[in-house]
Amino acid sequence: MNKKWLLLALLTTPQAMADNMIHWWDASVTALYGDNYDLAPSDKQTTFTFETAGAWQYGDWFAFQDLIYFNGSNVSSDSTTYGEISTRLSAGKISGKQIGFGPVTDLSLAMTFEEGEGPVKSFLYGLGMDITIPYFSYFQLNTYRRDAISSGNISDGWQLTPAFRMDFPVGNSNIVFDGFFDWVFSADNQGYEENFHFNPQLKYDLGAVIFGSHKKNKFLVGVEYDYWKNKYGVKGVDQNTYSVIAKYHF
Repeated sequence: MNKKWLLLALLTTPQAMADNMIHWWDASVTALYGDNYDLAPSDKQTTFTFETAGAWQYGDWFAFQDLIYFNGSNVSSDSTTYGEISTRLSAGKISGKQIGFGPVTDLSLAMTFEEGEGPVKSFLYGLGMDITIPYFSYFQLNTYRRDAISSGNISDGWQLTPAFRMDFPVGNSNIVFDGFFDWVFSADNQGYEENFHFNPQLKYDLGAVIFGSHKKNKFLVGVEYDYWKNKYGVKGVDQNTYSVIAKYHF
């Protein structure tokens, strides 16, 4: 499977369902540049990330494809790819009833497929929760069982993945703080360490300033922070880096 599979999904997802089944959808492309990346042919990287997200009659989805280019004259491989497709089937939407308790507003069957170059293919499945927290535009918490499905992949275990967004109005524009972290808190195999990957972005809605308030959430610029303790499950490899980013929503 190559990088075209997810690029095709990004383009065709909304058309794959009848219009009345889709509640909302979004597609975007992000350009990132940063350095100090560990376990890579070069510590400097330029990445183009294609994303889609949306909600439909029975749940929601999120997918991304990274095209990563290594910047340097001595790299053995100048690029690689990595992508994920995630979907959640909502108990509330399927049953037509309010499913939740306290701040939890819905429960879902959460599933993710990870794919890239090398032994990284994994299938994740578990419980998803939508949680209402003051000042957060959304907060989702997914608890997964990890099943490695490619030869040489020993990342089986359990993973906790929160995803969040906060919006801060600034004049006619907006500052967005969003992101996720993946915490593999239990690993089945010796040689694969429990690890923690925190990946937030802080972005300013420059498009609202340049093109007017009717173009909010179209063009954003900012920084991405990437902290990964025991990166790829390798003990003692702790990545700590920043990237400058520009993001455009179609």
